[in-house]
Order: sequence, then C-alpha cells, then structure tokens
Amino acid sequence: MTKKAILSILLSCSIIFTAFSKNTTQNNDSLKTALDIQTNFDQNLDSLLNLWYLQKAIKTDYSTNKEQTDSIIPEFPDSVYIKRLQSIPSVIDLSYNKIVRNYIHVYTKQRRESVEAMIGLSDYYFPKIEEIFESYGLPTELKYMAIIESALNPRAVSRVGATGMWQFMYATARMYDLTVNSFVDERRDPIKSAHAAALFMKDLYSMFNDWTLVIAAYNCGPGNVNKAIRRTGGSRDFWKIYYFLPRETRGYVPAFIAAAYTMNFYQEHNLNPKYPEISLATDTIIINDNLHLKQVSEVLDIPLKALRDLNPQYKLDIIPAKGTEFGLTLPMEFTGKFIDLQDSIFAYKDSIFFSADNTIRNPQRSYYIPPAPTNRDKLVYTVKSGDNLGFIAEWYNVRASEIRYWNNIRGNMIRVGQKLNIYVPKGSASKYADINKLSFAEKQQRIGKKVSTPQQASSKTTNDNYVYYKVGSGDTIWEIAKKYPGVTETEILQLNNMASGKSLKAGQYIKIKPKS
Repeated sequence: MTKKAILSILLSCSIIFTAFSKNTTQNNDSLKTALDIQTNFDQNLDSLLNLWYLQKAIKTDYSTNKEQTDSIIPEFPDSVYIKRLQSIPSVIDLSYNKIVRNYIHVYTKQRRESVEAMIGLSDYYFPKIEEIFESYGLPTELKYMAIIESALNPRAVSRVGATGMWQFMYATARMYDLTVNSFVDERRDPIKSAHAAALFMKDLYSMFNDWTLVIAAYNCGPGNVNKAIRRTGGSRDFWKIYYFLPRETRGYVPAFIAAAYTMNFYQEHNLNPKYPEISLATDTIIINDNLHLKQVSEVLDIPLKALRDLNPQYKLDIIPAKGTEFGLTLPMEFTGKFIDLQDSIFAYKDSIFFSADNTIRNPQRSYYIPPAPTNRDKLVYTVKSGDNLGFIAEWYNVRASEIRYWNNIRGNMIRVGQKLNIYVPKGSASKYADINKLSFAEKQQRIGKKVSTPQQASSKTTNDNYVYYKVGSGDTIWEIAKKYPGVTETEILQLNNMASGKSLKAGQYIKIKPKS
C-alpha cells in the first residue's frame, strides 16, 4: 500500500471531531491555546536545557552587556510586528493578529534564557534541516516547525507518545521507514527524522496544495483539516476554518508564525544566543558491527553524555549494527582518531558488552538521572491522597514541568507515598520545609486559596473563581461535571492536567471553574 493511499485511509477513518462551541470568544480561545503550546514548549525546553553541551553553554556569559540588555525587555506596537513579518522571505503566509502576538510574547518575554539556548542550538540543527528540505523542494522556513514540535529537542516525548524533534507517532514513523525497536528509535535521530518529516509534508502538500494547511495537518492529521474545510463549505483559508480545528491546532499555526518572527528578530528583543560548547562541526561514520558508546567514549576520551546527545537514537547506548549498518555522529575533530583506532575501539572491553559471537550481552537500560540544579536547595515531598502535580508546583512556587524533569516523570501520574525531589531557590528551604506536614486545606490556605467541600462547592467559589472539589468514592468526571452547569468533562480534564478520568481517585482534590 502506498503512503498516499494510507493517508487517504487516515482521512476516512480519523477520530470524530467535536464541533467548536460558537459561544466561546476568540480571546478566551487564544489564551487556552497559548497555554497548551506554552506547556508543551516549557516541558521540551526544560528537557533540552539538560543536554550536556547546553548545560555548559548556559554557564558561560556570551554577551558583555548581558546584565544590561536582560534588564530591558522591549515590546513593540503591532505595526512593527507586521512590518517585520512582511520582511521575512517566505512562501508561507505569515499573518499577524492578537493570537500571533500572544505567542511572540511567550518566546521573547516569558522564557528568555531558555529561548536563548534554543537560538544558539539552531546554528547546529537548522543548516542540516535546510539542506534536507531543499533536497525535497520544500520551503526551508518549515524548519521553524521543529521549534513548535519539540523546542529542537531530539529527546522530546509528548503525553501521547509522539517522539523526537519532529514528534512522530509509532505508526507514522514506520510509514516513513524510521526504525523503532528496543535498541534504536530513529524518531530521535535529527537527520533521519528530518527526512521523514520532509516526506510527510510533501505528501500533505499534494493533498492540500497550501503550506499553512500542511502545517495544521502535520499537527492534527489530514482528516481533521479536511473535516474543518467541509464544515466551512470548502474554504481553504486557515483563518476561516480556524474554529473548526482541534483547539491545540488553532494555536499551532500562530505559534509557528511567532517562532519564525523570533528566530529572525531576536536581537531586537535583546535575546543573546547561548552557543553550545561542543563543536558544531560533526561527521557521521558508518558502523557495521555491534558497538557500545562506552567503548567509543573511553578510547577516544569523549564524555559519554556528549556522545548520547549527538546520538540520541540509541536508547541503550548500543549501536546494534551487526549484519546491517547504522551511523555514529562524532565531533569533527574525533573522526580521524576514530578511523585510526577503529580496531582498538571495537576490541575494547568487548567481552563485557558482547558475547563471544558478538551478540549483545544482557543490555541494561541507561536511565537518565537528572543532575541537581545549581543555586537551589533540595526538599523531598511525599505525595498525599488528593495531590496532583499542579497543586504541588503551586505550593513550592515551581513549574509542574520542573517537577517532572527532576523526578523522571512522564505525564501527570503520581502515586500516594511517592517521594518527589523539589528544588527551591538557595536559602529558601526553611520557607517550604513544613509543607510536607500540612493538610491539603492548610497548603491551599498558604497560597491564598480556600477548599470547598462537595456540598459547598456547587454554590461557593474561591477568590480566584475556582472551587476545589474532593472526589468521592465512585465519582466520575462526567458525574462531577453535571454538578456544575455549563462545565464540561474536557474543561475539568484540561484544568487539572489530566489526559483522562482513569487516574481519578477518592479523596483527590480537583480544580473546577464554575460558569458565571
């Protein structure tokens, strides 16, 4: 079956799309979509910033006027944003409106230091992506999609399992010939995944003949875009089908436009790129026998973390190339040394990693252990009944994405009794030391919020217009939503960072915003 045939099947078999409520205002919608994109962006950035070579870069001040420029965060009138966007050479429509402006502020105001690291890293990835896209006849400005998808993070994993810089699901990855098995996940290979992304975009363009719709379809699938077109009577203008697209996709195209703006005009916002210390010049050597990254690391004296960063597709640090071939990416200055010492590298401790017949010997998964952040004090919190990551983050004045990173948590699932490492600003540990001993109500009171009982909750709200509902035995999201006229199950799930109601437990507190 051809790829185009499979895409056609996706059109006819895609998940049923829930129509957008006409009563929702554009401002509320843009705020919600901005929060969706920013949450994903923050999580991917937090993970990206812990790559070995970026950690070193962030410690170095690359701007002699950094303190001065960081104290000034400029903001410009709409006319300036419009003029600048119009000046970017692009065959893709870079329209400007309030939604786009919201995303520009996300990149240029809210996560400045993180975005500076991403801009520096783009010097490494963008030339490679541009060369690949050029070879397929694609507009090179599509490279900015990697910012929205993953913040240029090859290890990014979404809550639904989409993986790598281009966020491929397993089925789509296999459709475009990416290897995914116990040892290798080429969705995390920056080069091979870029080739697959280019092929996918090319197939989407053959269906829609519009690059903006290609960007939307890459995010939500061609079926959802096609249904949105039908619901508007055949319009192929993104902004006309906007309200008929899934909510996250409504923010995806504006976020792309804002990313294109930021990468072209970051200097005007006093953003100073932080360039990786590792050489941006790399070379790829073809390997046709089993090899462990530790063999390369110890013989060539390259930090193992650096090799992992350059070769994120090898999940267990093993290149399983016996009987086939895979690539090993090295800093350019080490390629000659590798060739000279190749026999020694393959022979080094080979009996430890491989059996006599060179088969892989009981590999152990190399779990990544996040390093403790600098200039922070460590506290340990024990998860209680009713807790969720959002509440814990508020109590300690940190981000939920930071707690996920510090504790190697994927998604939002935590269990009662689980120990969580929390890092607070240096010298402030005493301020938070007693949180672990307080009741839920006391913890909420400390941050200025009240807890309503289930009986009170239907008629009384807190000062921030939310109520906190204590889940009873047998409660479901649907039953809870019925207690609050106008509140939907989806709104409750999104407000509490829940993918589904399966994780709901008796005694848990959830946040609800009643309709006024």
